[in-house]
Amino acid sequence: MRPFTIHEGLVAPLDRANVDTDAIIPKQFLKSIKRSGFGPNAFDEWRYLDLGEPGRDNSKRPLNPDFVLNQPRYSGASILLTRDNFGCGSSREHAPWALEDFGFRALIGTSFADIFYNNCFKNGLLPITLPAEAIQSLFDLVTAVPGSTLKIDLAAQTVARPDGVALHFDVDPFRKECLLNGWDDIGLTLRHAELIKEFEARRRIEQPWLFA
Repeated sequence: MRPFTIHEGLVAPLDRANVDTDAIIPKQFLKSIKRSGFGPNAFDEWRYLDLGEPGRDNSKRPLNPDFVLNQPRYSGASILLTRDNFGCGSSREHAPWALEDFGFRALIGTSFADIFYNNCFKNGLLPITLPAEAIQSLFDLVTAVPGSTLKIDLAAQTVARPDGVALHFDVDPFRKECLLNGWDDIGLTLRHAELIKEFEARRRIEQPWLFA
């Protein structure tokens, strides 16, 4: 998992509440568990004008010109601005996989569904919650000023606007440490690799019948 320390990027505003995981990555794309390749089908039903299916060449599909992420001004956005209860619905981990594969590194909203929120941290995405007033000010900024960027400093727990105003956010210390170091669940385990090897070597001597 890539560490998250400081990230500055273009912001895209998704002005919808209660965006569920089936909208983020529709059910027909859940057959793969590779964690990659889902980006082209993120928000598939909103992004394209036809029905998406696994294996289709997305470059030949008609785009929905009214969908915000298809607008040229938001091309290459790496921070997604959202509203209430983002990531509700089913607990599919494919949703943060799709968002990360699309190119997002952080999500900023007023609230996130619990399971989705946890899955984001496990996959290198930083979900940031801010008060409704702060979120509205960011929506106003991003829609009014093309090319608006934000700078996120995880160590300092701040989101810096282009005008220098810094918005503070809260984050669980353990989740923060994992993101700063790029530790997913496997990475956390591998920190104890030497102890695991020692245990397995000792067990081969003490319980050899297990390895016959």
